[in-house]
Amino acid sequence: MKLLLIFCCLAICTTSVSAQNNTVQNKQKTLTSGNPIVQGWYADPESRIFGKEYWIYPTYSAEYNKQTYFDAFSSKDLIHWTKHPHILDTTNIKWAKRAVWAPSPIFANGKYYLFFAANDIQNNQQYGGIGVAIASKPEGPFKDAIGKPLIDKFHNKAQPIDPHVYIDDNGQAYLFYGGWGHCNVAKLDKNLTGFIPFEDGTLFKEITPDKYVEGPCMIKRNGKYYFTWAEGGWTGPDYSVAYAVADSPLGPFKRVDNILKQDLKVATGSGHHAFIQIPGKDIWYIVYHRRPLEETDQNHRVLCIDTLSFTKDGLINPVKLTFEGVSKKVIK
Repeated sequence: MKLLLIFCCLAICTTSVSAQNNTVQNKQKTLTSGNPIVQGWYADPESRIFGKEYWIYPTYSAEYNKQTYFDAFSSKDLIHWTKHPHILDTTNIKWAKRAVWAPSPIFANGKYYLFFAANDIQNNQQYGGIGVAIASKPEGPFKDAIGKPLIDKFHNKAQPIDPHVYIDDNGQAYLFYGGWGHCNVAKLDKNLTGFIPFEDGTLFKEITPDKYVEGPCMIKRNGKYYFTWAEGGWTGPDYSVAYAVADSPLGPFKRVDNILKQDLKVATGSGHHAFIQIPGKDIWYIVYHRRPLEETDQNHRVLCIDTLSFTKDGLINPVKLTFEGVSKKVIK
């Protein structure tokens, strides 16, 4: 009887393992990233390709006083993501105390730079703003590059938050940033730790398009500069993304339309985004955060990826929010 039970158990276990293996194999054939792509509350993602890996650097979405560090996520195929915890925290940035937001990484000079906002300053008397950290690896650890904020004042009425770094084809690096309905751009020096004046002697040029709120991001396609930003209130359902197209990274930027917004069948509060282009291909993705329909807490935001596409005339098609996400894509 015992031998029969053991045999039956072994047979069941073998069948179960076999079934699981078949399920895994079948799943791998049709696997997509799924949305959200990782577990946990995150927002404001910036995405890059370093080597042959995709990287996403988000804000840890929590109360301001708990936002004292950044995690990062890497993937070789857009499907499986590895978490890199605490790539930067306030123990390495002595002036940053809270509200560590919106990281923007970039590779230059053989190093990895991470621009970020901290302290949510409300006026020029408070200390904080936009900082820059540096590391030898994309997963850090990142250390303060200059020991103080890079931007610690309101210029052109722009709150110093939400930095985004863009390096043009000629090697010139630009820093886009700004909240409170104002956006500035500045030219970074070769060390990415200071600024180069514009021809009129100013360091910060306002480029605010209509309905801009925060979260600037820049890409270039077919010689055109696509400037995108977040509109609406980040705590509400109407958070969204709009864009403009120009012949220069300095604009002028005339708003075209929304490209990402809530879908009452999928999620609300879809905004503050970044882009991925497959190297050498006209294949694009948008990385963004959104709030699941069942969530009411303002900080309950998740990371998602969906496909970005363009019309024949070079306009951006509205993005379809999905639960499936995107298919496997290995960088060759």
